Amino acid sequence: MANADLTTKAEARDFNFFYSNGHHALKNINLPLYENKITALIGPSGCGKSTLLRSFNRMHDLYPGNRYEGEIVMHPDNTNILDANVDPIEVRMRISMVFQKPNPFPKSIFENVAYGLRVRGEKNKRLLADKVEEALKGAALWDEVKDRLQDLAFNLSGGQQQRLCIARALATDPEIMLFDEPTSALDPIATANIEELMNDLRGKLTMLVVTHNMQQAARVSDYTAYMYLGDLIEHDKTGDIFIKPKDKRTEDYITGRIS
Repeated sequence: MANADLTTKAEARDFNFFYSNGHHALKNINLPLYENKITALIGPSGCGKSTLLRSFNRMHDLYPGNRYEGEIVMHPDNTNILDANVDPIEVRMRISMVFQKPNPFPKSIFENVAYGLRVRGEKNKRLLADKVEEALKGAALWDEVKDRLQDLAFNLSGGQQQRLCIARALATDPEIMLFDEPTSALDPIATANIEELMNDLRGKLTMLVVTHNMQQAARVSDYTAYMYLGDLIEHDKTGDIFIKPKDKRTEDYITGRIS
């Protein structure tokens, strides 16, 4: 499954998740995220893909009563990010997230990108300007907005807003980026732009992507994990998952027998 030269950046170990109503949403998940690779999570609606994704930056902490069991470990420091002594804000700096629908803040383009740096207490104007420019370039948006950084972010198109959210995530120099259906609200041209951007970031960042679009998973990811009813059924190189899956349930999903 994994080559010896792959480095694991983070991994879920015997991980379970329970919603506040007692629903056991994720069951004994073991999943490595390889450094500077893209891993796609696929599976039918309600199988636990987004629940797992959001566990990687403790988004479920925002709702009382949700409960984690097991570990999600960051390497090389071997930090269990679910440990009660680990600050979830710091986790979200190390592991940024881009949501299904663009969610710019009601601020200028500049302040959207600078937001995480300001939360960290950064006040140096030169450094802020440099980091904003670097992040916007990283999100392939700089040339389109460099002369209008003080404009409201809401004035951008949907695709530009999503790239702005990616720039905002990049600005804090995250080690991992999470993408939750990042193109489902976008038109085909904007979708192609986001996929191209993800390819550009490959090799520089570790990424975990939830997608309902199997063609997208095949296009952008190095590894794919198939989930069904809260279980991780199979995880392998993307080409192997799509061409010669080992589990009949994976094959049934990919061939359309399960939707």
